[in-house]
Amino acid sequence: MRKQYLSAPLPFQGQKRMFAKEYIKVLQQFPDGTTFVDLFGGSGLLSHIAKHQKPNSTVVYNDFDGYRHRLERIAQTNELLEELRAIVDVPRSKPILGEVRKRVLDCIRKHEQKYGCVDYITLSTSLLFSMKYATCFAEMEKEILYNRIKSTNYLLCTDYLDGLTITSYDYKEVFEKYKDVPNVVFLVDPPYLSTDIKTYRMNWKLSDYLDVLTVLSGHRFIYFTSNKSSIVELCDWMGRHPNLGDPFKNCHRREFNAHINYNSSYTDIMLYTDVA
Repeated sequence: MRKQYLSAPLPFQGQKRMFAKEYIKVLQQFPDGTTFVDLFGGSGLLSHIAKHQKPNSTVVYNDFDGYRHRLERIAQTNELLEELRAIVDVPRSKPILGEVRKRVLDCIRKHEQKYGCVDYITLSTSLLFSMKYATCFAEMEKEILYNRIKSTNYLLCTDYLDGLTITSYDYKEVFEKYKDVPNVVFLVDPPYLSTDIKTYRMNWKLSDYLDVLTVLSGHRFIYFTSNKSSIVELCDWMGRHPNLGDPFKNCHRREFNAHINYNSSYTDIMLYTDVA
């Protein structure tokens, strides 16, 4: 049997590694052969686990953010990290300044010129402080750099997406395609309201977040959110859509306390429906 990953191979803002074991328990209520549609595929972790747990199921991974392309470039990312390890000689977690900083930026620029791209999200976790991300060279060179360089290379993980049906469309298009499939279960993990969505390929307004709730009505789902979401705006929107009601009324709820750093935390929430 192929390996089951409980965390994504590369960094991704909002990946569900902390929920993996509880998510596996929830999946057990669905028969093998169920169609799972991961509308906001992100790092692919939810899709990967669903396929591993339910090998006879169709699992649709909607990779709107292009995570699969980052996976394809892991070898290039490892090459860049190896070069940076040879350059950076400052203590761990300390700022990279002066000539060393210049050499680091030159190294990144040359790598991008050679390959035509850099995985800046992964690189950010090695050079920027926790939860900060750059998405291009112009953003990276504006930041204070720190020696947080990963000490080992990333595993290639060539089997991570095996068996998945991969798409890359707006979630509404994917929903329309699969909404009438018998016994379909939607995996719904949208970017969290009131959180930084810089690393996502989208620029949502409040109504965009709330429109996701229309997907839940009348369908089976596993939905992820956070206590950072704005409940006042949510209630106002639902008041203007009285026929929808509360899609979470009869849901089960699981929570996990997540710590960003020593003085900042939030609560991740998973809501799910029964089989029947």
